[in-house]
Amino acid sequence: MINGAHMIVYSANAEADRAFLRDVLGFPHVDVGQGWLIFALPASEIAIHPAQGSGEHEIYLMVDDVKTFVANMAGRGVQCTEPKDQGWGVLTSLSLPGGGALGVYEPRHARPTWAAPLKRAKTTKSRKRPAKRPVATRKSKTRKSKPVRKARRR
Repeated sequence: MINGAHMIVYSANAEADRAFLRDVLGFPHVDVGQGWLIFALPASEIAIHPAQGSGEHEIYLMVDDVKTFVANMAGRGVQCTEPKDQGWGVLTSLSLPGGGALGVYEPRHARPTWAAPLKRAKTTKSRKRPAKRPVATRKSKTRKSKPVRKARRR
């Protein structure tokens, strides 16, 4: 079953954006070879919004206090947009070194907690068990049938 999500941010300067996630945001990561970093994320959620077409996706990081986040980023030389109250949360965004934008918000909506999906119940159809293989027998001096034993190889 599902045990996580993998998000991809396409960038004109992937190396700079990786350094930003590593050094500025401080995300834990692994190097899977040749400087290709994969970052751990805190708990996440996904929502489906109506749209005219499909295929466009957005990524937002969530924080407990967006104003504190914006001040912290300013202290690191990263400029964020002015936080805006959207009702469902307070939203800002920052520019990545590669030119992309990353949304950040303080949610004010209910947040789900993860519980692994339930496994499907087995169907109640009766299944026929495969027939057991007959055991080869041999006649002994007492005329009783005994199972044939295979010789062990050493």
